[in-house]
Amino acid sequence: MAGGKSRSMSSSSTALRRGAPRAAPATTAVRQAARLRRVARVAFGVLIGMLGSPAATSQEATPIGTWITIDDQSHRPRSEVEITETDGLLSGRIVRLYLAPGEDPDPHCTECSGKRHDAPVLGMTILWNLHRHGDAWDGGEILDPETGEIYRATLHPAAAGDRLEVRGYIGFSLLGRTQVWERARAR
Repeated sequence: MAGGKSRSMSSSSTALRRGAPRAAPATTAVRQAARLRRVARVAFGVLIGMLGSPAATSQEATPIGTWITIDDQSHRPRSEVEITETDGLLSGRIVRLYLAPGEDPDPHCTECSGKRHDAPVLGMTILWNLHRHGDAWDGGEILDPETGEIYRATLHPAAAGDRLEVRGYIGFSLLGRTQVWERARAR
């Protein structure tokens, strides 16, 4: 009796080793349906991701609006510049100043030349003639009211429109510097 049990166990293990069928394999149609469901789930996820991305929304980042300029040394707000568009060209003027204690409450551009010489800084147009070129605005100029210097300018919205990279330069864009302005929130 003991020998019979060992024979039946060894014959069943031999059958498994020889590749005897264990269960019916999935049909080709079932496998294709499962693969199609996986592809559909991935495609749906990609579509949802695209619809939620800033690039796919109808509102794109724009420099139009009010921006807070940041002082290079103190890293504190210095002014607010309102950028508007007229006939496809952007211009920007100072609409608010953040003055430190002891600063002149009504500063004038004493270093500016021409019609801007000794003009009040508040209300002064400091950006002009910028036109769209791809995802940036360029071809215009920017005035530094502290020095009276005028530079060529490029504006590039960043951080989904919450920041504006403002590059001022002389001659080539490589020979300049970039400031990052922050979008002002409605008060």
